[in-house]
Amino acid sequence: MAVIKPFRAVKPTRDKVSLVASRSYQSYTQAEREARLDYNPFSFLHIVNPGYKYDKEISGAGRYQLVKNRYSEFKEDGVFVQDKKPSFYIYKIVDRDQQTFNGIVAAASVEDYQNDVIKKHEDTIASREIVFKDYLKTVGFNAEPVLLTYPDNKAISSIMAEIQEQRSEFEFTTTYRDTHYLWQIDSEAHTNTITEAFAAMETLYIADGHHRSSSSLLLCKDLKAENKRHKGDETYNYFMSFLIPESELRIHEFNRLVKDLNGLTKEEFLIKLDTLFRIENRGIMPYKPSKAHHFSMYLDGEFYSMYLRKTNYKFKTSLEELDAQLLYQTILKPILGITDLRSDKRIDYLSGKKDIINLKSKIDSSEFTVGFGMVPATIEQMKHIADDGLKMPPKSTYIEPKLRSGVTIYEF
Repeated sequence: MAVIKPFRAVKPTRDKVSLVASRSYQSYTQAEREARLDYNPFSFLHIVNPGYKYDKEISGAGRYQLVKNRYSEFKEDGVFVQDKKPSFYIYKIVDRDQQTFNGIVAAASVEDYQNDVIKKHEDTIASREIVFKDYLKTVGFNAEPVLLTYPDNKAISSIMAEIQEQRSEFEFTTTYRDTHYLWQIDSEAHTNTITEAFAAMETLYIADGHHRSSSSLLLCKDLKAENKRHKGDETYNYFMSFLIPESELRIHEFNRLVKDLNGLTKEEFLIKLDTLFRIENRGIMPYKPSKAHHFSMYLDGEFYSMYLRKTNYKFKTSLEELDAQLLYQTILKPILGITDLRSDKRIDYLSGKKDIINLKSKIDSSEFTVGFGMVPATIEQMKHIADDGLKMPPKSTYIEPKLRSGVTIYEF
């Protein structure tokens, strides 16, 4: 039984939402960030980068307090207004390729996360959990929902279709040519139907946002311990989520880039690969794999196809059938000597949504020596691994949709 609740979102006013909404801070180049901070006083980047007005990089607890200050200023100036009634919110994105994503922004239960009603498929890093928990505790809000996925549901889809016949509260197009829409659902009949539909689901799955959800659990534990009158219905017992049906989730692969061949020559490296893979030199023509356990490799100006020799390799778990794990077990760890995928500076990751020419250019520039491509994981693989209590390697999936920060905000 999944507990999903409406909440009173803090939102920009209709006339400023397009100016406020931003991508994640890390996704901007320095030049892009500075342009927005210089010329757009309403950008959410002013809140998450509060030291910019002082021309100073500020970190740690000092930065967290300034984030809180900037957020308060946006509320004082009427840029942000909190809804008076707990609501669900339909968020729709139509991207530049005309793919459509429809989901519901809501509050998800920390207890469900702790009890594995909300299942995980990726490991988290303890130090990052603590840093983000401390950040949340100081600022008192979350502006980036955790992406959850659920089995397609007729009752929820029917309500979403009905509400979307009305004019949306927000409609704005980004410089990426994605168009975003938001509708508020505050009628008791609709909120009850949605709540009951989710309550009938045994399991939800985290698609993106493992550190945000784990940090919310730590925050809840801290605030619960500090609250002598804790009842269980406080806002800190929940975290903001964006729930999307499985049929609309898009999963892309993350390609791997490695800086060197671990002391091997090109010929020695290819011979070692030959034990477990059928290798074919594809020359200068870009090659992209089209099925599981097939990989592409770019090395020394040439593309290669690599097909796993299944007679020489046996799968024992659902995780071992995942191509990202297979690549780690057969090449990255035993041949290239990369044991820790989270901290080793010799490996980097490139979203498969970007053209394979991006991978080629990074190697041709001598920034990296070899690159590997694979097909995306499937939603079935992701769920199977989560159901088995296993965890994918880092950067196994690049998942869409990506919401903008600052459109809906959840306060603790």
